[in-house]
Amino acid sequence: MNRQLLLIAKAPVPGRVKTRLCPPCTPDQAARVAAAALADTITALDATPAARRTIVLNGQYRQPPAWHTVRQYGTGLAHRLANALVDTALPRTASVLVGMDTPQLTPAHLDALTGGLADHGAVLGPAEDGGWWGLALRDPFHADALRDVPMSTPDTAQWTVKALRERGVRVGFGPVLRDVDTAADAWAVADDCAGEFPAAVRQNVPT
Repeated sequence: MNRQLLLIAKAPVPGRVKTRLCPPCTPDQAARVAAAALADTITALDATPAARRTIVLNGQYRQPPAWHTVRQYGTGLAHRLANALVDTALPRTASVLVGMDTPQLTPAHLDALTGGLADHGAVLGPAEDGGWWGLALRDPFHADALRDVPMSTPDTAQWTVKALRERGVRVGFGPVLRDVDTAADAWAVADDCAGEFPAAVRQNVPT
């Protein structure tokens, strides 16, 4: 199945990213952890075949080679996610959107979301905290369902599934991953991934 990959990301600026790491981190340390998570996520998407790769960006960040960049806009995360998926839609191409909070992400995780679209209109990658780390849509215009979904809550995944089903979309599920929000999350995920993230955690997240 043809797919494009979308990465919704925030520039790793001290005081604006990974604020839940502070304390024990300083804002500078939290930004370095965020930068490593973003870099590793880009690496995973680069290693995954796709018709197009797009970073949906809040702030200023160097565009990865051979990627596209679009700006985030909208009131609240739900609107920014919906706008990102709808505005970048390609004909006869599924969209797979992920964030930058799961640096343990691999091409196999992305393939699991895409593969589920053979039998479903949407495939959600649930997060351990009740949210989700990824969403694949066979028809990206179904992202309009996200606009009224409460984000960053313990029930976000459930609300997302409900909203999609109310549009008549059959929803499947991919692997469960742990988001990096707190210092405990950072240490747990660092033990489960390669790339830049483990070293960034060891150097910047106090135990």
